[in-house]
Amino acid sequence: MLETRFKVALLLAVLFLTSLPVIGIMSGTSPPPIDPSAPEVSEEARPAPSPGETPIHEEMVRLPAGYFLQGTKAGGYDEQPERRVHLDAFSIDRYEVTNHQYQLFVTATGHRKAAPPSRYARNLSRMRGPNQPAVYVSWEDADAYCRWKGQRLPTEAEWEKAMRGADGRLWPWGNEPAPVAANWGLAKDGFEVTAPVGSFKQDVSPFGVVDGAGNVMEWVADWYAEDAYRTSPDRNPKGPEYGVYKVLRGGGYTTTGVDVRITSRSRMVPDFRDETIGFRCAISADRARDLAGTSGESKPEGIQRARENQSNRE
Repeated sequence: MLETRFKVALLLAVLFLTSLPVIGIMSGTSPPPIDPSAPEVSEEARPAPSPGETPIHEEMVRLPAGYFLQGTKAGGYDEQPERRVHLDAFSIDRYEVTNHQYQLFVTATGHRKAAPPSRYARNLSRMRGPNQPAVYVSWEDADAYCRWKGQRLPTEAEWEKAMRGADGRLWPWGNEPAPVAANWGLAKDGFEVTAPVGSFKQDVSPFGVVDGAGNVMEWVADWYAEDAYRTSPDRNPKGPEYGVYKVLRGGGYTTTGVDVRITSRSRMVPDFRDETIGFRCAISADRARDLAGTSGESKPEGIQRARENQSNRE
């Protein structure tokens, strides 16, 4: 009898331990605790009114060819050295790819939905708005979407220039941190999860690209290397030819501390999916001209509209 009780107790213990990963999945991602000393959102920095259920108009921003300052002496080893990098002209999405835009891709191609590996993500029901960024997309998913649009993921250098400008600032708005300027892991910024893209008036780069500091982290094209800035060329760098991790740039709605700095670099395996990761697309100036010269029938879904909506903020 004693042996039987021991076996039952052991079985229950094993079942409990094996259930812990499921419990973790069901609990989802929790925002950090509210900091009583955190400032309230000022009227100037208060999130813009939600665009509601009407999908935003797709836009791209054209960045001219030229130099910008990549990296920072104030950062970690993988953010150094601070150096001048030249990029050819390119265009990048003004906004992160939204749920509405990604669903058009899924409907047209049969690609898997932007959804977690498990249906137990606690926050997902609050992140399905048409203008909230598409999340739970792997690097391969993001790459496939951009290719469907006739575009590509931005390189790490392109992303940093688009969000930082050419003057070496550490945040889209300047060189001083502003706790409620973006959708970060700080209480009282107005959102517990992702915000509709473009909601924060200050999280706008000198080129007019939005949500670089907050909302979701973003996949870029490059493989990650800790010493990338020491070994890559200073003209149109594309990162290592291969690797284990892909680079993630920018902060997300759970991000805190120095990770919100625009120069900060993160990494993750390409097949990882999470509610804090999204993306946006880019296109080289030469490629855009080639597409503009092709017939309408040969262009991917949405490419003509993207070209027409392209903005030049030189």
